[in-house]
Amino acid sequence: MKSIVITGGAGFIGSHVVRLFVNKYPEYRIINLDKLTYAGNLANLKDIEDRPNYKFVKMDICDFDAFYKLMQDEHVDGIIHLAAESHVDRSIKDPFTFAQTNVMGTLSLLQAAKLYWESLPEKYEGKRFYHISTDEVYGALEMTHPEGIPAPFTTKASADSHPAYGEKFFTEDLKYQPHSPYSAAKASSDHFVRAFHDTYGMPTIVTNCSNNYGPYQFPEKLIPLFINNIRHRKPLPVYGKGENVRDWLYVEDHARAIDLIFHKGQIAETYNIGGFNEWKNIDIIKVVIKTVDRLLGRKEGEDMDLITYVTDRAGHDLRYAIDSRKLQRELGWEPSLQFEEGIERTVRWYLDNEAWMDNVTSGDYQKYYETMYANR
Repeated sequence: MKSIVITGGAGFIGSHVVRLFVNKYPEYRIINLDKLTYAGNLANLKDIEDRPNYKFVKMDICDFDAFYKLMQDEHVDGIIHLAAESHVDRSIKDPFTFAQTNVMGTLSLLQAAKLYWESLPEKYEGKRFYHISTDEVYGALEMTHPEGIPAPFTTKASADSHPAYGEKFFTEDLKYQPHSPYSAAKASSDHFVRAFHDTYGMPTIVTNCSNNYGPYQFPEKLIPLFINNIRHRKPLPVYGKGENVRDWLYVEDHARAIDLIFHKGQIAETYNIGGFNEWKNIDIIKVVIKTVDRLLGRKEGEDMDLITYVTDRAGHDLRYAIDSRKLQRELGWEPSLQFEEGIERTVRWYLDNEAWMDNVTSGDYQKYYETMYANR
């Protein structure tokens, strides 16, 4: 039985990856390792917590000794590393925490894996360290077509139906130019992962993904925050004029890509994962408002007056856009959902799970799990 550690598995993307692997691979032992910071919530995994091939371990990825012992005790064959501090605003206020978790935490995992795997007779054979990163490490792209042009790619997700805002896209060979403490910390962790392959021969893979959306996302991020605010008719704070462009991907499509790359991706390669799905922030906000209003039985668009423009974020990148044709070409992956279907599913999930949202926004979930683990 292969033992796979998934770090950050109680978080938004991580919980979807854990669920996919637990359900799809009963022959694997899936170890969910999470520190349970504010963004980690085991309620995200209630449906699989009693599965015989699933185990949760509360641990800080910066704790080298504890993770090295876990590697030995569990005979870990693979690591899928998602644990990270990821909110740009928080990184601007507290860059030290982001450097500690994202850089030193990743280095701790790498060194523990290296020491354990090199101690085995087979060494790195059959082993894999898969590091999940962000498109933000590439910096920002110019928006040469502010009104949008027909998308240059054809996929199930776009079908040339939504505009791209420029000719250039993030490709795997693009120079890193991070602009925020968050993206700088992720860029550094990417470099460490690649260095461990180049220096020690560790079998590593790096992926850089665009913005994710979907169920179980902590409501500090745009889409769940605005769904909740619309629900309670609270203001919707929009940076600047809302003209920053992001590429959006449904979280389950990202989890499918991670599964595929973990099993079939080439060692030492980088793969970009994106939705071919660019939207200006203000446009996606309007889509969310209309969808929430309709599903709540309100007049569609009646909550547009909740939009409140606020001072722009420091160093706010103008445009992100992923070119994931390498992943399509080499491994056959592509997004499965039209964006409109993904947004409909997402809004409906949050409205159908008000208890989860209220529990998260109140912070009660943290108190529950703190008590539970203190009493173990």
